[in-house]
Amino acid sequence: MKERYDFDQVIDRSGSGDLMHEALLPRWGRKDLLPMWVADMDFAVCPAILEALRKRLEHPILGYTVFPDDYKPAIQDWIFSHHQWKVEQGWINFIPGIVKGLGMVLNVFTRPGDKVIIQPPVYHPFRLVPQGNDRKVVFNHLKRNTDGSYSMDFDQLEQVYDKDCKVFVLCNPHNPAGICWDRETLVRLADFCYDHHLLVVSDEIHCDLAMFGHKHIPFASVSEKAAEITITFQAPTKTFNIAGIITSHSIIPNPELRSKLYHWIDVNELAEAHIFAPIATVAAFRHGEEWRRQLLSYLEKNIRFVEDYCAENIPGIVPVRPQASFLVWLNCRALGLNHEQLLDLFIDKAHLALNDGEMFGPGGEGFMRLNIGNPISVVRQGLEQLSKAVAALPHRK
Repeated sequence: MKERYDFDQVIDRSGSGDLMHEALLPRWGRKDLLPMWVADMDFAVCPAILEALRKRLEHPILGYTVFPDDYKPAIQDWIFSHHQWKVEQGWINFIPGIVKGLGMVLNVFTRPGDKVIIQPPVYHPFRLVPQGNDRKVVFNHLKRNTDGSYSMDFDQLEQVYDKDCKVFVLCNPHNPAGICWDRETLVRLADFCYDHHLLVVSDEIHCDLAMFGHKHIPFASVSEKAAEITITFQAPTKTFNIAGIITSHSIIPNPELRSKLYHWIDVNELAEAHIFAPIATVAAFRHGEEWRRQLLSYLEKNIRFVEDYCAENIPGIVPVRPQASFLVWLNCRALGLNHEQLLDLFIDKAHLALNDGEMFGPGGEGFMRLNIGNPISVVRQGLEQLSKAVAALPHRK
């Protein structure tokens, strides 16, 4: 009989040093907010992962360690069984986080002044990391369709490209919109980037959170051209709620790209994982599948609840259903509020801490990103607070 996991349990995280709560005062100036922002979940970690970590802690020495023999095979098997992509062991390398990985790529393959293409509204470190490394950021804006969905704008991509563009950063699945890009789109993007000599960094950290019948397609798997130009970053951290473990991996089929980046990573000892990273990774990929399946079922119910609640009680806010991830992109534009008024509504009136849409760049205006990786009671509480705040807006009276 399959074990049933309790995602309804409300866990007090106080005293754990978690960013979700501890950052409220320094970032928002108040502690009385319900935190539904940063992308980790309020669910207990898969027991198999916790047990693997406890077992290691039974040994009294925490010295230098090597990667377990099953580290790369576990990653290979997971990717093949879930995404039908046959990855060779030699393509894989540990990296200490995907954002850090992007910084590594920029320092190895580009120079100050080179241009990096991103697709806003998109995960904000894609803009901040290049800018912080003295690279120029070029916006290939996503097109917002009449039904609220998004698609890539290839005509605009052609217009913004020039010879100084060296790297294209792909968010696949896309954050914050939760898009699982379809094969036709990815093939077309691969053709463009190959023909224009663009190195693609594909952030696929949400790849194992596809829901509602959607399917993640690894970018490097769609064609030989894609495989030739792509550095893929994946991790178990979002799916299995172990962001604090900091364990990620890169996958590079092209031997020249692989040799150049992995040499740089190795000589700087950036591929030396801390003791718990490979243990958690192997446990997640070998023993976490049933937990993941039940998690996805729970997240789907939470998303449906948000959609139904907003339609009935807050029609001025329209959730964009994510095809992957536990982050819901809320379209608040019908409320008719400017940026400061929208922040006042959520923070000072509703007492909620969310990521505001403008941090994700052009196209994010009038949106908020809601983390629904919480027990349903917490999601309901947040929406009730928001509903009361919206009802009290002057033009609603």
